[in-house]
Amino acid sequence: MNNKRDYYEVLGVSKDATDEEIKRSFRKLAKQYHPDLNKEPGAEEKFKEIGEAYAVLSDKQKRATYDQFGHAAFDGNGGAGGFGGFDAGDIDLSEILRAAFGDSFGGFGGFGGFSDFFGGGSRTSSDRPRKGRDTLLRVDLTFEEAAFGVDKDISLNLNDTCEHCHGKGGFDEETCSYCHGNGYVITEQRSILGVIQSRSACPKCNGKGKSYKNVCKECNGTGQIKKKKTISIHIPEGVDTGYQLRISGKGEAGINGGPNGDIYLECHVKESDFYQRDNDDLYITVPITIVEATLGCKKEVPTIYGNVIMDIKAGTQNNTKYKLKGKGLKRPSSLKKGDQYVVINVVIPTKLSREQKKLFESLKNTDLENQSEFKEYNKNL
Repeated sequence: MNNKRDYYEVLGVSKDATDEEIKRSFRKLAKQYHPDLNKEPGAEEKFKEIGEAYAVLSDKQKRATYDQFGHAAFDGNGGAGGFGGFDAGDIDLSEILRAAFGDSFGGFGGFGGFSDFFGGGSRTSSDRPRKGRDTLLRVDLTFEEAAFGVDKDISLNLNDTCEHCHGKGGFDEETCSYCHGNGYVITEQRSILGVIQSRSACPKCNGKGKSYKNVCKECNGTGQIKKKKTISIHIPEGVDTGYQLRISGKGEAGINGGPNGDIYLECHVKESDFYQRDNDDLYITVPITIVEATLGCKKEVPTIYGNVIMDIKAGTQNNTKYKLKGKGLKRPSSLKKGDQYVVINVVIPTKLSREQKKLFESLKNTDLENQSEFKEYNKNL
């Protein structure tokens, strides 16, 4: 009996959901459960399930077949392949991610295709050059580093081509005797739909169609070894949390001579203790005295580019907001800068000397009844 969950339930959409609704749900769930972002137990299995559901429901023909026959249309032997010609091993997860997220999101995450998840064999030769897995890294930045940009050296462990066997995994190549060089085996199973054939990677040669008399001892036959690498990166000015930077060709080594994967850096910026950030704009609160607010003054105000002298107009009210144009953050890949807003906080004294009290007493005679604030209040009394 098939224990797979309904694909619509997996993506959290109704059976009459539009293509856009299915895509939008996949985007949300794929990022939530991506194994490079979510380290909770079961996240990777959940990610597989989401990807498989989207691969079917995003294809009109496969979706129609699924609506008619359910999982039986695709599962021949507890795995992919069968009635509808759908094989999870045929699907390149990076292409699915690009289709849903666009090139900016890429196919990051270190998963070259669903065959990495399901262990299924591809219908094409496993000897074809394949791009190495992409890698997602989190980069923690201080507010100042994010504001002005920074150069960093990042160390990470990546799979690299084994130099001893040049990525082959062994020596003295010979044709696999189990699959006769095909790279896959076919199994048959009877079901309510008749005899269903499933194709999977050869368990002896792992889909290569060939084996080696002598396995490489350096990489244990994998063709790759783990190496610690240090890469130098430049973070541009003005990045914010969630900003992603792609470093092309610096990821894990490709397979069968394929190109290296890419590294995706996701920035996480620590909040400033002084400035409040709103996209490219900055906010600060500046305290002034009643006298400064009443008579006006010149006030020295800090910005990330240095202090400036700002004119406070006479009669400035509490929470008045002044704008310092171009004193905010620079936008990445742009020459434009945001602004800095100065919010005035008029501080009321809590302790007064006898002479100061007399001065405030003399201000009681000041006629403010004709000011708009008092008029608006008094007419409602």
